[in-house]
Amino acid sequence: MTDIPWNIEPIVRLNDVSIGYKEHEPLVQIPNLEIFPGEIVAIAGPSGVGKSTLLKTIAGLLRPLSGSVEVCGKVNPNRTNRGELGYVPQSLGLVRHASVLHNVMLGANAGHNKTVSIPLPVPLPERIHFFRLPSALAKNKAIEAIKSMGLEEKINEPIRKLSGGQQRRVATARTLAQSPNLILADEFLSELDQDTIDMVLGEVTQYIKSNNSALLVVEHDITRAKIMADRLLVIDDGRVNPFINEPTAMEVKI
Repeated sequence: MTDIPWNIEPIVRLNDVSIGYKEHEPLVQIPNLEIFPGEIVAIAGPSGVGKSTLLKTIAGLLRPLSGSVEVCGKVNPNRTNRGELGYVPQSLGLVRHASVLHNVMLGANAGHNKTVSIPLPVPLPERIHFFRLPSALAKNKAIEAIKSMGLEEKINEPIRKLSGGQQRRVATARTLAQSPNLILADEFLSELDQDTIDMVLGEVTQYIKSNNSALLVVEHDITRAKIMADRLLVIDDGRVNPFINEPTAMEVKI
């Protein structure tokens, strides 16, 4: 486990959180969880237990049923500031007709927001708008991320012509180009061969450690989860462990 200085604030803090879709039927309960800069935390557990729902809740896409979720200093955010959080969902969310570069540029631009004032004949508060402006810096970030995923030969290819594994690497490159403080990744290594897994995981790990960011990753392969992570969070709903009577999450030492 990564040694955390006592005065470092967590990037993610969950207190007495219940998550799910029905108020009286929580998928999982988490009494306390803190994720600090430089940490990689893996989530493991059987299918349907709530691993992806936990990521969506931390991302602000779902509200917790109870408790508080603090991400990058914001409690129960409806939407964390663009650029602070990178999310690689199972569905990937890529623009299929657009090129690899275009897709990764979406992430790069999100990480380089700028505020501009539009000189319109309206009161000042209405003249302030937020825009994502293309820039040389954002494009360079995108190209760098594409190369780090070994996709430089596919840079102008439309997403629809790529294999499933290549598309996962594009989604990962898009997130790295964003330069986020927190990465949430849902099975982002699936459909990859072992050599590619080692390459992708190495690049993401290097980003996390060198930028003092954090990674929370859902991983079905418990062996791989133990290898990649500083800490392992196991969600168990009683179907696997007969001694647990309700959905819960527990940390396992690795």
